[in-house]
Amino acid sequence: MEFAPIFVYLVISLLLSLILIGVSFLFASSSSLAYPEKLSAYECGFDPFDDARSRFDIRFYLVSILFIIFDLEVTFLFPWAVSLNKIGLFGFWSMMVFLFILTIGFVYEWKKGALDWE
Repeated sequence: MEFAPIFVYLVISLLLSLILIGVSFLFASSSSLAYPEKLSAYECGFDPFDDARSRFDIRFYLVSILFIIFDLEVTFLFPWAVSLNKIGLFGFWSMMVFLFILTIGFVYEWKKGALDWE
Protein backbone atom coordinates (compact mmCIF):
# COMPACT_ATOMS: atom_id res chain seq x y z
CA MET A 1 0.00 0.00 0.00
CA GLU A 2 2.95 2.32 0.50
CA PHE A 3 3.74 2.18 -3.23
CA ALA A 4 0.24 3.20 -4.30
CA PRO A 5 1.17 6.84 -5.08
CA ILE A 6 4.01 5.66 -7.31
CA PHE A 7 1.69 3.26 -9.12
CA VAL A 8 -0.92 6.01 -9.60
CA TYR A 9 1.79 8.34 -10.93
CA LEU A 10 2.98 5.70 -13.41
CA VAL A 11 -0.55 4.97 -14.61
CA ILE A 12 -1.36 8.66 -15.08
CA SER A 13 1.90 9.34 -16.92
CA LEU A 14 1.38 6.31 -19.18
CA LEU A 15 -2.18 7.35 -20.00
CA LEU A 16 -1.17 10.94 -20.63
CA SER A 17 1.65 9.93 -22.95
CA LEU A 18 -0.62 7.56 -24.89
CA ILE A 19 -3.27 10.27 -25.22
CA LEU A 20 -0.73 12.79 -26.49
CA ILE A 21 0.68 10.33 -29.03
CA GLY A 22 -2.83 9.47 -30.18
CA VAL A 23 -3.77 13.13 -30.59
CA SER A 24 -0.63 13.82 -32.61
CA PHE A 25 -1.44 10.94 -34.97
CA LEU A 26 -5.03 12.12 -35.19
CA PHE A 27 -4.10 15.65 -36.24
CA ALA A 28 -1.17 14.67 -38.45
CA SER A 29 -2.06 14.91 -42.08
CA SER A 30 -0.97 11.93 -44.12
CA SER A 31 -1.10 14.04 -47.28
CA SER A 32 1.66 16.29 -45.94
CA LEU A 33 4.01 13.29 -45.91
CA ALA A 34 3.46 12.70 -49.63
CA TYR A 35 5.66 15.64 -50.66
CA PRO A 36 9.31 14.71 -51.17
CA GLU A 37 10.36 18.10 -49.79
CA LYS A 38 8.88 17.13 -46.44
CA LEU A 39 11.02 14.00 -46.32
CA SER A 40 14.30 15.63 -47.36
CA ALA A 41 16.87 16.97 -44.94
CA TYR A 42 16.76 20.71 -44.39
CA GLU A 43 20.06 22.50 -44.94
CA CYS A 44 19.37 26.24 -44.77
CA GLY A 45 17.20 26.28 -47.88
CA PHE A 46 19.76 24.56 -50.11
CA ASP A 47 19.40 21.17 -51.69
CA PRO A 48 20.91 18.48 -49.47
CA PHE A 49 24.56 17.85 -50.23
CA ASP A 50 24.57 14.25 -49.07
CA ASP A 51 22.33 11.64 -47.53
CA ALA A 52 21.23 12.70 -44.05
CA ARG A 53 21.45 9.11 -42.83
CA SER A 54 25.18 8.76 -43.30
CA ARG A 55 27.30 6.87 -40.81
CA PHE A 56 28.91 8.63 -37.89
CA ASP A 57 32.48 8.16 -36.91
CA ILE A 58 32.87 5.70 -34.05
CA ARG A 59 34.73 8.32 -32.03
CA PHE A 60 31.49 10.24 -31.51
CA TYR A 61 30.00 7.18 -29.83
CA LEU A 62 33.13 6.68 -27.76
CA VAL A 63 33.09 10.27 -26.54
CA SER A 64 29.41 9.99 -25.66
CA ILE A 65 30.02 6.80 -23.67
CA LEU A 66 32.91 8.45 -21.84
CA PHE A 67 30.69 11.44 -21.10
CA ILE A 68 28.01 9.17 -19.65
CA ILE A 69 30.57 7.41 -17.46
CA PHE A 70 31.94 10.65 -16.06
CA ASP A 71 28.47 12.11 -15.72
CA LEU A 72 27.53 9.11 -13.57
CA GLU A 73 30.62 9.80 -11.51
CA VAL A 74 29.25 13.22 -10.69
CA THR A 75 25.91 11.73 -9.67
CA PHE A 76 27.77 9.54 -7.18
CA LEU A 77 29.97 12.40 -6.05
CA PHE A 78 27.21 14.85 -5.15
CA PRO A 79 25.38 12.76 -2.51
CA TRP A 80 28.74 11.73 -1.11
CA ALA A 81 29.74 15.37 -0.67
CA VAL A 82 26.43 16.23 0.98
CA SER A 83 26.63 13.39 3.50
CA LEU A 84 30.38 13.43 4.09
CA ASN A 85 30.11 14.47 7.73
CA LYS A 86 27.75 11.54 8.46
CA ILE A 87 29.62 8.72 6.72
CA GLY A 88 32.94 9.43 8.35
CA LEU A 89 36.42 8.39 7.39
CA PHE A 90 35.37 5.06 5.86
CA GLY A 91 33.05 6.84 3.41
CA PHE A 92 35.78 9.30 2.52
CA TRP A 93 38.33 6.61 1.70
CA SER A 94 35.75 4.52 -0.14
CA MET A 95 35.09 7.44 -2.47
CA MET A 96 38.82 8.05 -2.87
CA VAL A 97 39.24 4.43 -4.00
CA PHE A 98 36.32 4.87 -6.42
CA LEU A 99 37.82 8.07 -7.84
CA PHE A 100 41.25 6.43 -8.10
CA ILE A 101 39.82 3.51 -10.11
CA LEU A 102 37.96 5.97 -12.33
CA THR A 103 41.12 8.00 -12.84
CA ILE A 104 43.05 4.87 -13.79
CA GLY A 105 40.37 4.11 -16.39
CA PHE A 106 40.56 7.65 -17.74
CA VAL A 107 44.36 7.51 -18.01
CA TYR A 108 44.07 4.16 -19.78
CA GLU A 109 41.63 5.62 -22.32
CA TRP A 110 43.91 8.59 -22.81
CA LYS A 111 47.03 6.46 -23.32
CA LYS A 112 45.22 4.14 -25.76
CA GLY A 113 44.42 7.19 -27.89
CA ALA A 114 40.65 6.99 -27.54
CA LEU A 115 40.45 10.74 -27.06
CA ASP A 116 42.68 11.66 -30.04
CA TRP A 117 40.91 12.97 -33.14
CA GLU A 118 43.87 12.95 -35.55
